[in-house]
Amino acid sequence: MKWLDAWEERFYGNPNSVINEIKGGKSIRVEVYCETQKEAEAIQEQFGGSVRSVKDQNWAAISEVARPPLKIRDALLITGSREAKAVKALQDEYPDRTVVRVPAEMAFGTGDHATTSTCLRQIVDISRERRGADWQMLDLGCGTAVLAIAARLLGASTCEAHDFDPQAVRVSKQNLVLNKVNGIKVLEQDVLQWNPPQQWDVVVANLFSTILQQAFGVIAKALKEDGDLVVSGILYEQWEETKAAAEAEGIQISKVIRKGKWVSARGHK
Repeated sequence: MKWLDAWEERFYGNPNSVINEIKGGKSIRVEVYCETQKEAEAIQEQFGGSVRSVKDQNWAAISEVARPPLKIRDALLITGSREAKAVKALQDEYPDRTVVRVPAEMAFGTGDHATTSTCLRQIVDISRERRGADWQMLDLGCGTAVLAIAARLLGASTCEAHDFDPQAVRVSKQNLVLNKVNGIKVLEQDVLQWNPPQQWDVVVANLFSTILQQAFGVIAKALKEDGDLVVSGILYEQWEETKAAAEAEGIQISKVIRKGKWVSARGHK
């Protein structure tokens, strides 16, 4: 099922999505449960399929119950809660952690997935290595902008977040407001058609490996000579060809992290 991983990645972190392999193994069924007809029709317009009514449920409340807070190192706590009281209770319970609010939406990157959580851990590590210094961060394939938000809260002076999907851009902007974060610019951008106007101290690219392999030339242009690169979204069986594509653009891999079938890595020019 060559597209199964792509669909899992697209809707991972949304507890109201179900992906089933159809008997025979040649196709899959993707079901997404929405609170409103409008949300369902937006998904239908983007991906096709059909819309039908089901028994009324408070899907937002179900989402918050289904997703316990995610701890990242001893620094971050990622929660899907929309409720201010719930967030305050978490902050009171974990006073030494920075709480980031990322409700499950139709955009990838709530923090739960192995690729996103590994990126978050690397951002924590980089922020500590760069403590006391001025650094800027670029997030390519931002999804919900959770990585950019985390970087900004952990000390990045400014961040820029790009995604090809207009839905992801919309959700990202909502999350900036929800987390009361400034200093982050969110842009709808195709990384393969982009010419970086500047260079960044830290570049994080959480993209499908097929896109990542084509994007390394752009990424190399966007990364400072002494910068830190974090890449993720790579299936284990695609790692060697992805690494080769990075090295062909002058990027050296210094650390490889495997979580199940997924690979993330740190590198530099």
